[in-house]
Amino acid sequence: MDSALITPGLGVIFWMVVSFAILVFILLKFGWPIILKTLNERESAINDALLAADKAKEEMQQLKASNEDLLREAKMERDEMLRNARLTSEKIIEDSKIKATEEADRIVEMARQSIEYEKMEALHELKNQMANLSIEIAEKLLKQELADKERANAFIKQELEDVNLK
Repeated sequence: MDSALITPGLGVIFWMVVSFAILVFILLKFGWPIILKTLNERESAINDALLAADKAKEEMQQLKASNEDLLREAKMERDEMLRNARLTSEKIIEDSKIKATEEADRIVEMARQSIEYEKMEALHELKNQMANLSIEIAEKLLKQELADKERANAFIKQELEDVNLK
């Protein structure tokens, strides 16, 4: 086995160290600042994104609370509108009932007056007919009573005395 391949020589180690040092120098001089700058920018971008996410989360919570408030207000307005509509309909129904009752009372009163008028008219007509019948009966009786001259004169004297006494 060849140990020269396994154990490097002093010259190879020297050039490897020099190459490594140059590589480290170049990386420290040119690469490391760019890498650090990129890492810092990345960290800053991540922090900004986290802050923006927190801000968006807060805004969403505020919007949600605002939406809940709006929803609550809308429900209250709806309830108030329904209550007002119910009260208005009850008032309209009550007014209609009152008007219907008043109209029915007015119609009943007119019917009573009409019935009273017709009753008075019928009574008046009945009295007139009774008076006419009484006159006709009295006329017939008088004709019968006055058919005899003596009785007629006696009846006339009697009636004249009754009229003079009153």
